[in-house]
Amino acid sequence: MKKRVFISIMALAVAAELAVLAVFAAGDADNRQDTVAVNEVVKSVEAQWSAMENYRDNTGLDYVALDSDGTVLFKTRQGLSESINEAVIHRDTILDIEADGKTAGKIIIYNEGSLILQRQKDVAALCLAALILAQCGVCIGYNAYLNRTVIKPFHKLKEFAKRVAGGNFDIPLEMDRQNLFGAFTESFDIMRSELKKARIAEAEANAGKKELVAKLSHDIKTPVASIKAASEVGAAVAGDEKTRENYRQIIRKADQINMLITNLFTSTLEELRQLSVRPSNMESSQLKVLLANSDYLGRAVIPDIPACLLYADKLRLQQVFDNIFANSYKYANTNIDVVVSTGGNRLSVGIKDYGGGVAMEELPLIKEKYRRGSNAKDMEGAGLGLYISDYFMNEMRGELKVQNEEGGLKVTVVISFFQP
Repeated sequence: MKKRVFISIMALAVAAELAVLAVFAAGDADNRQDTVAVNEVVKSVEAQWSAMENYRDNTGLDYVALDSDGTVLFKTRQGLSESINEAVIHRDTILDIEADGKTAGKIIIYNEGSLILQRQKDVAALCLAALILAQCGVCIGYNAYLNRTVIKPFHKLKEFAKRVAGGNFDIPLEMDRQNLFGAFTESFDIMRSELKKARIAEAEANAGKKELVAKLSHDIKTPVASIKAASEVGAAVAGDEKTRENYRQIIRKADQINMLITNLFTSTLEELRQLSVRPSNMESSQLKVLLANSDYLGRAVIPDIPACLLYADKLRLQQVFDNIFANSYKYANTNIDVVVSTGGNRLSVGIKDYGGGVAMEELPLIKEKYRRGSNAKDMEGAGLGLYISDYFMNEMRGELKVQNEEGGLKVTVVISFFQP
């Protein structure tokens, strides 16, 4: 609809410009003088030729009266041709003045054709200028409309894609159903929701696998320990070397089985190493953008950031802030305070909500994998947000601190300064 309106307005403007040009091109300045008025002027001047110093003009034309020597006897106003040569150049009307049956002088009647033509040019120029300005205004307005409805949504999609690629599925994609891409962006947000469900299902499956491995390890370790103990007793009481060697072989295999079972505990941590962290120098001014992106509900006032050069991975740092704000939205649902400070070659970003915090006995464990506080009951989540955020900050030579403060939970992101 907007596109059709824009094309229609531009087409009308172009048509109007062509019409103005056509009218101007077809127009012709009327260089002809009014014969009756000219004759009146001539007769009036001839009647009073002998007393031109007292002559008063009562006609509507501009003219100059010259004697036979070319001296100006009378003129209606300044700026008129005062010689025959000037009159010829200007295409004025030149007539003889007769007195006593003889040619006594000349009268030069001003030709207004050039003035009329100039007025026509001025009117045409003003019309074209107004039409061009109107076109420019329409173009600027349509450009603003395209920027709001097309370009900005694509920039949001770009940032959204980066977050999804980085594994952050908590922040929804804002949609404007009034613009051209409302349904398009809604499809992307549905994809985010489905990916989040898949990630939660995967995390639950991993947690179940971890629990299964723990149970199997416990169940297997007990009989293996019994076999090893019995073999040690058998080796001690065996009467010959061959029998003792057989018992020692059983003991070695029992130790090998025990080692393999122990390795199963650490195998579930290996997938974390697939999340690469590539820190580099980063202007601290970019933190304000990252914090604003994470606070998509506008619960916090982002303070000014001290100017410094940080050592961080911008994508991973965005994920850290996203996880912190998403947790605050989910579990606290209050306003958020953000405090930024520097000290000891580090910049600290404190993010505090007023949701009551977590139980003191749970606080030391809150950053562990699959660990969730007791306040997270009946809420979706995998217990990986703070665990992954802590891993990211350690890889960036930083730190993630979690502590209870009056009225809520405070998470502090400590970022190291860049040191070449």
